[in-house]
Amino acid sequence: MVASILSEIMLIGLLGIGSQWVAWRYRMPAIVVMSITGLLVGPVFGFMNPEQDFGDLYKPIISVAVAIILFEGSLNLSFKEIRGLGRPVFRISTAGAFIAWILGSLTAHYIAGLSWAVAFVIGGLFIVTGPTVIMPLLRQSKLKPRPAKILKWEGIIVDPIGALLAVFAFEIIAFLTSTNPDGSALLLFFAASVFAAILGWACGRGMGWMFETGNIPEFLKSPAVFIVVIFCFTLADEVMHETGLLAVTAMGMTLANIGISSVADMRHFKENISILLISAIFIMLTASLQVETLLKVFDPHIIGYVILMMFVVRPISIFLSTIGTDLSLNEKLLLGWIAPRGIVALTVSSYFASILGGAGYEDASLITTLTFALVFFTVVAHGFTIRWTARKLHLSMEGRPGTLIVGSNKFTINLAKSLKEQKAPVLIVDSSWERLRLAREAGIAFYHGEMLSEQTEYHLDTIPYDYLIAATDFHSYNALVCTTFIPEYGRTNVFKISPYNLVDSDVNSTVDKVGGRILFKEDVSKEELTNKISSHYKFRQTAITDQYKYKQYLEEKEDETILLYIIKPSGQIKFYSEEMRVTPENGDIVVSLTPPVKEIKKIRERLENQRDGNGK
Repeated sequence: MVASILSEIMLIGLLGIGSQWVAWRYRMPAIVVMSITGLLVGPVFGFMNPEQDFGDLYKPIISVAVAIILFEGSLNLSFKEIRGLGRPVFRISTAGAFIAWILGSLTAHYIAGLSWAVAFVIGGLFIVTGPTVIMPLLRQSKLKPRPAKILKWEGIIVDPIGALLAVFAFEIIAFLTSTNPDGSALLLFFAASVFAAILGWACGRGMGWMFETGNIPEFLKSPAVFIVVIFCFTLADEVMHETGLLAVTAMGMTLANIGISSVADMRHFKENISILLISAIFIMLTASLQVETLLKVFDPHIIGYVILMMFVVRPISIFLSTIGTDLSLNEKLLLGWIAPRGIVALTVSSYFASILGGAGYEDASLITTLTFALVFFTVVAHGFTIRWTARKLHLSMEGRPGTLIVGSNKFTINLAKSLKEQKAPVLIVDSSWERLRLAREAGIAFYHGEMLSEQTEYHLDTIPYDYLIAATDFHSYNALVCTTFIPEYGRTNVFKISPYNLVDSDVNSTVDKVGGRILFKEDVSKEELTNKISSHYKFRQTAITDQYKYKQYLEEKEDETILLYIIKPSGQIKFYSEEMRVTPENGDIVVSLTPPVKEIKKIRERLENQRDGNGK
């Protein structure tokens, strides 16, 4: 066992973030790694039991964390994002959820052997997916925008709906089985749900008004939002259990759709907090499970229930609810397969297991086992298959990493052509139609708009692009673009053309210290690169092999040659940068910008040497 609570908190953090890193490093589903890690340190080896060790604080900690995660997810639910997708999202979140509830309840009764009362409670609870499991899967799978947006919206909207359905089912059961039926409890349920939605909307509008009028300073905005989220969740949940999830979802959606720039400024910070909370909570929940719960998972009735939920209930609910929509068959197949259950199912199930058990339903003890079985099997199955399934259904953006280039000029156009020849997605962004003429003539994909504009954020799909290169004429603007997009792309994937060779050295010293990494070499500016293109420099590819080592290539290349990027056998692209060491290995291809005449002369000399060697 862990020596102290402080040590346990430290270990939970290390294991959570460590699991995220292992998943990233070895391209594995993060939720699978976290779940297995929690099981190993909890019920398997017995290093910790957070539910027992934290005592009365365990459930409040989990509840508040879930509220913050759900709020952060709902901050991304801008109605502008689902233009053209409103109908399928609405259908799946309403009709689809209802169908899944009914079919899931029937399955729980006839296959898992639960009583009707417990079956309908658990059926409502198991329609949830949630941002805790959907978001990590979307980050790793690179789905095309349509199915990705639908899964995201469904996961966030249905989370509170599922919890409320479970509460509603319980209230109906209590009403029907009562010796003196009283409809006041049902009225309270509906009134509490309406109150939670209004409370969330009011908190969102109130925070928006405070931001717009400047009544909250910048350094207090994020802390203030966190406190209001916890207040909103707690107040609604005190009125009726589980309505707090509806309140924070309503608050997040309200803030996301009132058009306040401060919300976008806070989003990346909240995403970081959300990742930390997801990592910690998955470890805590799985580590708190009992060995008896794990052993019951292998009961044939429970396995049969899980199989039917995954392969029958979910696909039927999706196909029936999307009749008459413009979703393709492949999109329906993907949506019908991907439905992992996560933290909300695990946390809410323990609540209902206790109250149903207290109400005399002996089979309520199976709720925790059923929940864990469904969560674990769906997380593993969908985590390991979403990328493969998306590729097979042609709904994946997989392939070589794409590059988004800000600034249209002779060099960027030729760089884009070079990347396009490698079958890597590439897009030129510029606010000038005149400068974009070069992209149109070269057949390069382009976007006409201001990169830092809010409209560009809504209309430009950045999912296919892993790298961003700022290469306009204005070096301060390049630094600003890089600084803006570092949270989205990552510091190692954002580059700017060197600001050197300017007349004003003070500008150099300032611009150099902000923004992304300097592309290629510090002493090669955009002007010099453009001049080289005008001087007929060519993009060359050189394969590094056992016979032709990288060291030999460096010795033989011309001094004027500029190393641009390398292509790994896996298709990965790595750009040269002064601040990142790039060392090609056997099998890599080096792409460089090379003087034309000297390069041709060098090739001829090499061919002549090879002929002489063969002649000998």
